[in-house]
Amino acid sequence: MPTDATAPSTAPSSTPAAPARTAVITGASSGIGAATARRLAAEGYRVVLTARRKDRVEALAAELTEAGHRAEAHALDVTDRAAVDAFAGGLDRCDVLVNNAGGALGTDPIAEADPADWRAMYEVNVLGVLHTTQALLPALVASGDGTVLILSSTAGLGTYEGGGGYVAAKHGAHAIAETLRLELCGQPVRVIEIAPGMVKTEEFALTRFRGDREKAAKVYAGVAEPLTADDVADTIAWAVTRPAHVNVDLLVLRPRAQASNYKVHREN
Repeated sequence: MPTDATAPSTAPSSTPAAPARTAVITGASSGIGAATARRLAAEGYRVVLTARRKDRVEALAAELTEAGHRAEAHALDVTDRAAVDAFAGGLDRCDVLVNNAGGALGTDPIAEADPADWRAMYEVNVLGVLHTTQALLPALVASGDGTVLILSSTAGLGTYEGGGGYVAAKHGAHAIAETLRLELCGQPVRVIEIAPGMVKTEEFALTRFRGDREKAAKVYAGVAEPLTADDVADTIAWAVTRPAHVNVDLLVLRPRAQASNYKVHREN
């Protein structure tokens, strides 16, 4: 019996699946970075997790992979430009860059501050953003729909006593976001800045106070509901998943109890 040449083929299609949109997240070993990785993975992104602590990002990548998400881990210090360039050169694509790596050191007044602390904060909060953005920008442009997200801080928008070095660094990150947006106008890349206020994570204040848990706890004393890492990650995911023509230039995020950097309602 002759074969009907018009019958549909039952053979599996050889058309390859569309590549997954890829989000690179710096500082993904804990806190906001780890929460953002989980949130974007849930949104269907392939997440590329980077941080200095290899064991932490590998554990998170394994957790996400076991849950059915696409995740991979890379040990990376964003202050090491050669390492950042090598990392970027090994990526097949990048659609979203979340510049989350950062941190604060000390609360000394300017007259007594250690310049080494200021240098360390500038290296990670400003030059770290510069390194990763420069290295991945060609891939973001080539994606045809790229997003650079810079996690700054309300410290980048206003000053407070004892915060001079961190404030200066986060003002630098804010300046990068504003300037880059101007310079990329007309290119298929959005530049989003998310500026959180008081966020209670397991490490931020502890690192700032060099491991002194009592001092770190006082930052949040009496504040019923400071922001959580998940709150910020949810905001990041919302901004990143807006339609391509919608750019969230700057979004300031605070807990209800915080009216400004220096006015916080604390319950007795």
